[in-house]
Amino acid sequence: MPDPVIRVEQLSKTYVVPVRGSGLAAAFKSLVHRQTRAVEAVRQVSFTVEPGEIVGFLGPNGAGKTTTLKMLSGLLHPTAGEARVLGYVPHRRERAYLRQITLVMGQRNQLIWDIPVMDSFERNRAIYRIPEPTFTRTVTELRELLDLQALLDKPVRNLSLGERMKCELAIALLHGPRVLFLDEPTIGLDVTMQRRIRAFITEYNRRTGATVLLTSHYMADVEALCKRVVVIHQGRRLFDGQLTALVQRFASHKVIAVEVAGDGIDLARYGEVVASSGGRVTLRVPKEETARVTGRLLSELTVTDLTVEDPPIEEVIDRVFQQGATA
Repeated sequence: MPDPVIRVEQLSKTYVVPVRGSGLAAAFKSLVHRQTRAVEAVRQVSFTVEPGEIVGFLGPNGAGKTTTLKMLSGLLHPTAGEARVLGYVPHRRERAYLRQITLVMGQRNQLIWDIPVMDSFERNRAIYRIPEPTFTRTVTELRELLDLQALLDKPVRNLSLGERMKCELAIALLHGPRVLFLDEPTIGLDVTMQRRIRAFITEYNRRTGATVLLTSHYMADVEALCKRVVVIHQGRRLFDGQLTALVQRFASHKVIAVEVAGDGIDLARYGEVVASSGGRVTLRVPKEETARVTGRLLSELTVTDLTVEDPPIEEVIDRVFQQGATA
């Protein structure tokens, strides 16, 4: 079995930040006697990622996701623990390592604002010393996958957010990285563009076998791309496993959507009514009661349609965070 592409063992990052009260007196006091406190952004996190996996790296704001990605990409030095990616120690920033990874952050730009997109591509070709034939072939493939034909000659300032995000992905992949760190790649995009970006990541992974570590607040990204997720909260790991196992472990209820013949039938006695629209009623019932409630509905009412589903993944993730906060 091949070695993991990403191996993280007891990885920690602590920041020392200044502390002072408000007001002029406190400001003068801090000049003479500076006070600080330690903030643990990441606390003894451990996980591995196998070759070709797309893993969701989830957590609320401030959980330590971006800090972890920055340590894995070599932008930050860990306070403690160890990380290895492709066998390299990221914070050493060896050239051979940097040529094999990429970091895409939804709020950070590689494209130069005032010049055409293709000129930014040419700049990165020079930085990474990409041979001309390889560069031409890669641009052709990315242009096809991301539908960039009409964008490459436009100045970046003239692109919409969705168009710019597609070009940001393309420029980050020109050098053919084996590992992709994607931090909120669909943030701020409309639903259609989010779907296109997800389809591109899936296809790029299929074509190249690249390993992907993805953070996102859009659960549609996670459900579409990731079979496995790592969940962290307040800097520590809460869960590492299959997305389906996460749902089974943390979902305390099922969702039953039912349509019945007849008007004005009160279904509240079967479960908690959470929605009702056009004759279709959605019930929330405890997981262990699902079979019994379903049997009652079918035997006591004239049911025209019935489905049983797990709760939305957003609810499951929220439950994980709540349990982590009280642990």
